[in-house]
Amino acid sequence: MNDQITSFEALPLSAETQAAVKKLGFTKPTSVQQRTIQPMLGWHDIIARAPTGTGKTLAFGIPIVEHLEQGRRDLHAVILAPTRELAIQIGDDMRNLTVSREWIETVVVYGGQSIRTQIEGLKRKPQIVVATPGRLIDHIKRRTIRLDTVETCVLDEADRMVDMGFVRDVRYILDQMRQVSQIAMFSATLSRAVMDISYLYQRDPVDILVPQEGIDKPDIDEYVMRANGSERIDALTTLLRHKRFDRALIFVNMKQSATMVMQKLKAKKLDVDAIHGDIRQSQREQVLRRFRKGNLAILVATDVAARGLDIDDVDLVVNYDLPMENDSYIHRVGRTGRARKKGIALTFLPPTGDDRLREIMHAVDSEPIMLESAEALLAKEDQES
Repeated sequence: MNDQITSFEALPLSAETQAAVKKLGFTKPTSVQQRTIQPMLGWHDIIARAPTGTGKTLAFGIPIVEHLEQGRRDLHAVILAPTRELAIQIGDDMRNLTVSREWIETVVVYGGQSIRTQIEGLKRKPQIVVATPGRLIDHIKRRTIRLDTVETCVLDEADRMVDMGFVRDVRYILDQMRQVSQIAMFSATLSRAVMDISYLYQRDPVDILVPQEGIDKPDIDEYVMRANGSERIDALTTLLRHKRFDRALIFVNMKQSATMVMQKLKAKKLDVDAIHGDIRQSQREQVLRRFRKGNLAILVATDVAARGLDIDDVDLVVNYDLPMENDSYIHRVGRTGRARKKGIALTFLPPTGDDRLREIMHAVDSEPIMLESAEALLAKEDQES
């Protein structure tokens, strides 16, 4: 119903929010923002099916900020995320959105960080809390947070929360919100468990479907190149030394592979770091912040370590190893081509990988272009640009 909105200025937003959005570099709302912001401003419940990378945080963040009243120091909004990385990213986005409103406090709570640090943050009486379910329940049981003043609750990536076993936690948290006026759920898919939560807790939700088509469809060129062993490092070196790529994300299947690839690329004098499950959480967060802020050009990661990584400026994704799960290909490749920017995805094909590649591409309905070399990829992209 709001698809005709062509600019944020056409939305009934305060001058402070308009200025913040402009400072962030956004001019035209994405499809999910066009469909979500006004219903949420009107306090409607929302159930939105939207892929990652379509601007969901701004879609729910703007109404949350617009609902806040200066002078109130009680908890107004809780945003639940399935992973600590996504929670941290949402927290950063909310702080950027409220940078000119110094009276608004956002606190992020998640497992793996000192609970004492989080308790000190909660003592400042934030209006917005971003949390992973397990750690939020820890705070509820410690009585370091109360949810009886919460008016808006957002469940981001609700399907992943369900898949990770958080259904009971989410229901327990929602049961603590006696004054909640609005529940907004965002999910790439709507499983039975997600719909059960909607049925139990939402009231006549506005159903929003944002297909990956038209202006929001990721613009990704997908390529495959036969390479194995040191051939992959040589090809990566050729690509990553090219001025075309400012930020690259390389996916591997094993922790040992992440360290090995990082070391070999560092030996080539490239700006690279790695994250995987054996690295301390504090160190992983430090690496992710550097990558997110553009202070690190190349990140090597396992699928688990990269959960929740939400960055708009990744212009190259590489499958150093063929993903072990078909869906992982979508999640990996979907890290590029975001925010209406061009993205490139390259998959290395080992000598015995043809059948596995066909299986993946059939499952995800994709037809990547086969190339002989990294130089051929650069030449093809130069032709198209």
